[in-house]
Amino acid sequence: MDVTATELKNRLGRYLDTAERVPVIVKKSGRAKSVIISHRMYERFLEMEDSYWAQKAREAEEGGYLGEIETKRLLSGKDV
Repeated sequence: MDVTATELKNRLGRYLDTAERVPVIVKKSGRAKSVIISHRMYERFLEMEDSYWAQKAREAEEGGYLGEIETKRLLSGKDV
């Protein structure tokens, strides 16, 4: 759903309720500026991002990049 910034300001409660079901795209001067989403959807996005970066870290370690412990050991010159 798209809404202008002025319309959002005038009917904020309505669009907060709408955002519980679908994202609300806020436009200003005809251009998309922001998106309002439910807190539940925001939490899901954070979980997906965490999973994505955890997978990337696993792939990096498997590909020969050093993990945190190995990096600290090498930088300090002693066992950690």
